[in-house]
Amino acid sequence: MRLPSRIEASCIDNGMKMTEQRRLIARVMSESSDHPDVEQVYQRACELDPRISIATVYRTVRLFEESNIIERHDFGDGRARYEELTDDHHDHLIDLQSGRVIEFQNEEIERLQERIAHEHGFELIGHKLELYGVPVGSRRPKTGN
Repeated sequence: MRLPSRIEASCIDNGMKMTEQRRLIARVMSESSDHPDVEQVYQRACELDPRISIATVYRTVRLFEESNIIERHDFGDGRARYEELTDDHHDHLIDLQSGRVIEFQNEEIERLQERIAHEHGFELIGHKLELYGVPVGSRRPKTGN
């Protein structure tokens, strides 16, 4: 018998009923090293069980998001992308050419954000940092600006 994936375990901890389809989608998302959109989750799930429907994947991803098990991101490419919600804070660097998302942590940035909030009379409760760029030496993509 297979051990529950991290996302499946979070679902169970939240009292969610786990169908076989939900288990499969949870496993696909837990094993993702990228930030897949729903279509990518569906394609990966279909490789394991071709009977799964896109509607089931959409409903399940929405349920996981509403239950604060996964987090939705908009990295500016027109697709909602997802990752497991964890206590480990990280920020994102998005390659505008390939769409690749690099997760990183930087204590200097964290301290700077705290200092800026304090200078403006705020206690920082949370933040989200997304950096957008292209590899050094490559041609910059055209934008509407």
